[in-house]
Amino acid sequence: MRHVSLREFRTRGSKALLEVPAGETTLLVGQNGPAYFLVPVLGNIVQEDRELRRAMAKASLRAGWILAESAGRISDREIDEEIQQTRASRRLRKTG
Repeated sequence: MRHVSLREFRTRGSKALLEVPAGETTLLVGQNGPAYFLVPVLGNIVQEDRELRRAMAKASLRAGWILAESAGRISDREIDEEIQQTRASRRLRKTG
């Protein structure tokens, strides 16, 4: 995944993305860290949708991860388990 600064993207637009290979997801990064994902919609829309949902899920969990890290009570393994449990419960809701 390529990183492009928000400032460069605002001032140069599409020229800032010329070095990014076609079809690659791009992360726009601001002064305070990651800000936006640019996700191309080209071929397999299902795969693109999965990548976008994964990115959105990570972003929504970020606050909890920061809190857990500062508390020092949760490991990466525990975070991964929580994600898996959430995915499993969503699958049950869809099928059930």
